[in-house]
Amino acid sequence: MSRIGRKLIDLPQGVKIEIKDNSVLVEGPKGKISLDIPYLLKVESKDNKISVTRSSETKKIRSLHGTIRALINNMVIGVSSGFKKEMEVIGMGYKTQLKGDTLVLQIGFSHPVEFLIPKDLKVTTPGVNKITVEGINKHTVGQFAAKVRKIYPPEPYKGKGIRYLREVVRKKLGKAMAK
Repeated sequence: MSRIGRKLIDLPQGVKIEIKDNSVLVEGPKGKISLDIPYLLKVESKDNKISVTRSSETKKIRSLHGTIRALINNMVIGVSSGFKKEMEVIGMGYKTQLKGDTLVLQIGFSHPVEFLIPKDLKVTTPGVNKITVEGINKHTVGQFAAKVRKIYPPEPYKGKGIRYLREVVRKKLGKAMAK
């Protein structure tokens, strides 16, 4: 039996779950999310606890058991407290700004880089070189932050680039110090 799959999920105050056929809808103070469940897995809610059980022992269903439980847990956390990724842009003259529903980065290229912000995310720029991505879907928050970071990942010689807050970038010595 999957160790993660058999753990129970606690429902926080103010979060409701609705289970219909092969779908789960979780609704809370921050919004609502739904997920389709494979037909051989069963989700039950009892006494503010959610359990995921499987009806078959096939390899595919065993592999999905823990995954579906983790996705439902992320949905519960998302609608109750939300997810947040903080990023910083490091480099001389690099800056970030919001223009409507677009994130504009000036990071040393000959042109500004623009990102269209998805509807279910809230992106803010608390400082000139800081970006905060918030939302209720963990996958969407992480995917958007990864796309932004991919434009200019931190380089190992000067440390310039876009990185997550508190990300450690190991610096290399460079050609002059290698001798």
